[in-house]
Amino acid sequence: MNLPSFTVKPGAVALMALMAATRFHHFGTPFALPDASLAIFFLAGLWLGGRYLFAGLLLEAGLIDYLAITQLGVSDFCVSPAYVFLIPAYAAMWLGGSWCGKQSLSAVSAVYQFAALVVATSSAFLLSNGSFYLLSGKTANSWDQYAHGFAQYYPSYLSATLLYVVVIFTAVTLIKSLLAAKNTQQTI
Repeated sequence: MNLPSFTVKPGAVALMALMAATRFHHFGTPFALPDASLAIFFLAGLWLGGRYLFAGLLLEAGLIDYLAITQLGVSDFCVSPAYVFLIPAYAAMWLGGSWCGKQSLSAVSAVYQFAALVVATSSAFLLSNGSFYLLSGKTANSWDQYAHGFAQYYPSYLSATLLYVVVIFTAVTLIKSLLAAKNTQQTI
């Protein structure tokens, strides 16, 4: 039986480390960055791909949540039957990143890619937040309450994800450019 071979990719390790460092606080605190999980799934889909990495990131997220709740005293309020809807929410991010990775890099495509990031993040929000609203049994199930919660949580959900993706993408692009320039100078 042929087992799949695994190659450790530094980018995957970096994204997994970022998840481990940020997943404990959804919105951040004065002492902790907000959760970067959505950005991580988007960037992994953009740059790395592979169903094993997707599964590994899902397992890491679940393990971090389990440890946070059982060992670190983090509230289990968000754990409900809706928790399983994080899988399609993260898949939306992954697929958005994967689609962007297939596009050429130009000014026009950058606008489309940014739009794809917003659509993926919005889809992930609707999947995770909507399923929590409908299935958790922890809300009053009034549309007014949902609209209030949407208005309260969506802006930070979207802005944190956009900020992480833009900053990380820019930093990686800059580092790659600097390394390419350095390699070009060494070969001259």
